[in-house]
Amino acid sequence: MHQTGGVKADTETVMVTYHVQSGKEVEFQSLLAHAWEVYQSEHMVLAKPHIIIRDTEGAGKARFVEIFTWVKSPDHAPDSVQAVWKQEQSLCEARSGHTGIEGGEVQLITGR
Repeated sequence: MHQTGGVKADTETVMVTYHVQSGKEVEFQSLLAHAWEVYQSEHMVLAKPHIIIRDTEGAGKARFVEIFTWVKSPDHAPDSVQAVWKQEQSLCEARSGHTGIEGGEVQLITGR
């Protein structure tokens, strides 16, 4: 973890892509809101940035992309967080050579 754009050195900004199953988009969007509440209640994330976008990929299937910053490593996430992740997995699918959920650390760049 490193310092970028004024974010503390021990944080980790991530971009997560969710390949959501057809017909599950509304349920998934609600689940993302619930997940954010869980992360906040466990003091695992910074309030900002928190960005969620939705677009479509092949055959008009929904893809959600979420960007946020962990303040606490999710490597040893509490049961409440793991339960949310399990629900997210159940609503996503592997697609075009990608797993249902993909993510990793990104560098946050902000305007000056």
